Amino acid sequence: MILIVAEMSGGRLSKSTLEMVAAARQMGRGGDVTALVLGSGVAAVAAEAAKYVDTVLVGDLPALAQYGAETWSAAVAQIAREGEADAVLIGGSRSGREYSPRVAVKLDAPLLEDVISLKDEGGVLTASRYTYLARVTETIETSAKIVVVTVKPGAFAPASPLPAASEQFDVDLSLPTSRLKVTGKTTEKLDRVSLAEADIVVSGGRGVGSAAGFDATVVPLADTLGAAIGATRAIVDAGWRPYAEQVGQTGKTVQPKVYIAVGISGAVQHLSGMNKSKVIVAINKDADAPIFKVADYGIVGDVSVVVPAMLDALKK
Repeated sequence: MILIVAEMSGGRLSKSTLEMVAAARQMGRGGDVTALVLGSGVAAVAAEAAKYVDTVLVGDLPALAQYGAETWSAAVAQIAREGEADAVLIGGSRSGREYSPRVAVKLDAPLLEDVISLKDEGGVLTASRYTYLARVTETIETSAKIVVVTVKPGAFAPASPLPAASEQFDVDLSLPTSRLKVTGKTTEKLDRVSLAEADIVVSGGRGVGSAAGFDATVVPLADTLGAAIGATRAIVDAGWRPYAEQVGQTGKTVQPKVYIAVGISGAVQHLSGMNKSKVIVAINKDADAPIFKVADYGIVGDVSVVVPAMLDALKK
C-alpha cells in the first residue's frame, strides 16, 4: 500500500494531493494507492479524494479539527503500520515538512524530502530533488521496506480521476493528548486565485523597474487574464510584493498552463520554480536573458511598452 496524507484548503481537496497521487502512480510500487483524510467535518474532502485513489481512509474526529504535528504524526504512523504501507507520501507544505520527520522516526523509516521524481526498480526506490540552490539535481536511493516521502509542491502534474469512485472507510485512531493549544488563527485573504491553483500565472522581476512599475504592468495583465500574481525573490526582498507571491527555489513551485514572465532575467533559482509550466511567455528587453532559453514564446522589448500593447490587444 502507498499511503497518501490528503491536504485540503477551504474545505476542498488541495491540488498538492492530486500531485501526490501522480507521484504514487509514477513510483511503480505494487499495491493500492490509499488516501488518509484527517480532520473534523471532512466528508466532502473524502468524497473528492475517492475519485482519484483506490481506497480512502477517514479520520474524522473533533481532536483533529486543528492541525497539530503530534496528533497528525501519530495518526499517520498508526495507519501506515496497520496497513503495512510500503511508502507514506506527505505534501511538502509547511505543516508537511514539520510532521513528516516525526512519522519517519515512529516508523523507523528513511525520510526523502522535497522530491521531484520517484521510481521503484526492483525494490530500490530512487528519488530526485534539487540542491545547492537548484543548481544540482541530487539522486538518492533506498531499499528500505517502508519510506516516508515529502513531495515538492508543483513538481508533478495533478493526477486525473479514476473511472469510478473508490470505497471509504472510517478508522479508529489512538491519538496522544496534544501539548499544543491553538489560541488564534489568521487566514490570508486572497482577492484572486492562488499561485498553487492557478492555470495562468503572471510574474514580475526587476525589469519592471519599481513597485509602481509592477502595479502598472504585472497587476493589470493578471487582472485581465484572471491570473495569479508571482514575483522573483528580488521583488519580494525589495518589499514590492508579499513573500506569498514568490516563485522559485526559496519560494513556491508552480506548474500552470501558462506562465508569463515580465521583466524576469531567468536566474536558475527562479527557473527551478516555474520551468515545468506548460507554456512559458517571456518579456525582457535583454535578448540574451536566460529566461528565453526556456520560453516557448519570447518578446524582446521594454515591458512598459510591450505590456500596455498586450492589454490593448486583449481588450479588443
